[in-house]
Amino acid sequence: MTSEFRIGIVGGTGQLGSAIAHGLLRKQFITPEQLWISSRSNNVTAFKSGEPSTGSAGSGAAIQFTTCNQDLIDHCDVVIIAVPPPLLAALNIKAESYKGLLISVIAGVTIEQLQHYTGAERVIRAMTNPAAEKGLAYSPWCASSEVTTEDRQVALALFNAFGQTDEVTREGQIDQFTALIGPVPGFVAYYADCMVDYAVKAGIDPVIAERAIRQLFHASGVVLATAETSPADQVKAMIEYAGTTAAGLNAMQASPLADAIAEGLAAAYKKAQVISSADPSGQ
Repeated sequence: MTSEFRIGIVGGTGQLGSAIAHGLLRKQFITPEQLWISSRSNNVTAFKSGEPSTGSAGSGAAIQFTTCNQDLIDHCDVVIIAVPPPLLAALNIKAESYKGLLISVIAGVTIEQLQHYTGAERVIRAMTNPAAEKGLAYSPWCASSEVTTEDRQVALALFNAFGQTDEVTREGQIDQFTALIGPVPGFVAYYADCMVDYAVKAGIDPVIAERAIRQLFHASGVVLATAETSPADQVKAMIEYAGTTAAGLNAMQASPLADAIAEGLAAAYKKAQVISSADPSGQ
């Protein structure tokens, strides 16, 4: 279902910004004519694929491109900021009287910092990832006190258009989710690479090993996402089956693997907190 408002994406030609844009267009949440994109480079290559869902990005008759971030504030009902944290101070956005909704997916940047650097009051801070392009992102978000009920409905519909979403009440949890779900494939890719490496060392052809593990993770993701049972219950069931997988899981549970995973996630969370506590202006 197409929305009735215009959406602007600051940093919309970057990896995350373009993924969000393509996700919204593919779902037909907006039409190309309703989409504004600003970027420093004005590199619109990612929008010249010729796909019907994106319109004719190069013709000027569909998506509106600009190098001026303020254009989005002046023309859009919802503005999504998707730039690296160091670029926050250089946004050059004046939104003190902005009547729309400002959404940020900048890692580690707080609502207070967003309000300070933009002047906007109605601000939502979220975390998402490039899986948005395929409609597979998970996007938790937290709202400033000025955000209205209608704003929340808009945010919910928007995030659901490219995946799944939940509102969280504690802003600090967004830093946790930055560590948990920000990297795609990230941590999952590392585990897959370990499995591929094991298979290759066992004499399996690297191409075949990679194909097998890719398919394993694809199938596992679908099963995990659609199963009614929790991941913990599925592990328990496999152990109770007492087969080859049980032997592997028992060995893993007896190893420091869980502690190593927790250590890695804690390191990612710590980095997100460092960003949150830093001055984006670099001063």
